[in-house]
Amino acid sequence: MRPKKIRQICCDINGERLFRPQCAKDETLDYVHLTLDEFEALRMCDQEDIKQEEVAITMNIHRTTVSRILTSAHKKIADALINLKEIRISGGCCTYKNKEEK
Repeated sequence: MRPKKIRQICCDINGERLFRPQCAKDETLDYVHLTLDEFEALRMCDQEDIKQEEVAITMNIHRTTVSRILTSAHKKIADALINLKEIRISGGCCTYKNKEEK
């Protein structure tokens, strides 16, 4: 297996972000792990409505990789929402880049 290319992200997340269902009282919920590159691709494509081609340039990866990252993120979020799981956001092979940098 080929090593992953380092992805450039602009969204600075300090530490781990955690989202859990309010209705879940159990402390030992199952969870899905969303990586920082998945979070960044979601933010840019879904929230900011940036085209995948532009996201690929910003993240320093191919457009097809952006598509695979988005598919993975969407499946994880759907699983968490449908099955009442926590969403933990952290990790991945990323480096932080200022929005002003190209």
